Amino acid sequence: MTTKQIHYVSGLILSLFVGLHLFNHLCSLVGAERHIAVMNTLRLGYRNSVIEALLLGAVAVQIGSGLRLFRIHRKTAVTPFQKLHVWTGLYLAIFFVIHVSAVLIGRGVLHLDTNFYFGVAGLNSFPFNLFFIPYYGLAVISFFGHVAAIHRQKMKAPLVGVSPNSQAIFLLVFSVVLTLVLMYGLTDHFHGVTIPSEYNILIGK
Repeated sequence: MTTKQIHYVSGLILSLFVGLHLFNHLCSLVGAERHIAVMNTLRLGYRNSVIEALLLGAVAVQIGSGLRLFRIHRKTAVTPFQKLHVWTGLYLAIFFVIHVSAVLIGRGVLHLDTNFYFGVAGLNSFPFNLFFIPYYGLAVISFFGHVAAIHRQKMKAPLVGVSPNSQAIFLLVFSVVLTLVLMYGLTDHFHGVTIPSEYNILIGK
């Protein structure tokens, strides 16, 4: 398999997990308890040793192949969607390195349950939220931007009268709306989430 094919397959595996992960975060609209309950159910699957190893392997492959493809294509990308494809790929690679490392350190070193409160501690604490709001927001937008760029490249015909270009733009608009909705849920409807004391280590308390 070529680097591009390996990158594509690992991307499909991760996309399944990301879809479930974002659904889980949407459950925060109902409250932290529902978010945690849904996460505990989903963990029965992705915390399985085989599935988790597959996901971590897919992340490693995605980062390595993604950085290689970035070096190859960053100077040849010409159209807006080609550039979007390249630069969102770079951001996602950086995000995966930081995010996965943080979760593994949280579990293995700090011995924390990396649940809802682990994820939102920075989002709900000033001045950490000045970093974490754009950090998470750009991750969601970059994910859908990457998908939109691939869709624009592969889609050759209109769908129910909508051109491939417009379909890709719709995905980008959707990503922005979804980001705002997620931030609304993960900050308890912009009122702020009270972080349990065991997670204060994450925000320097």
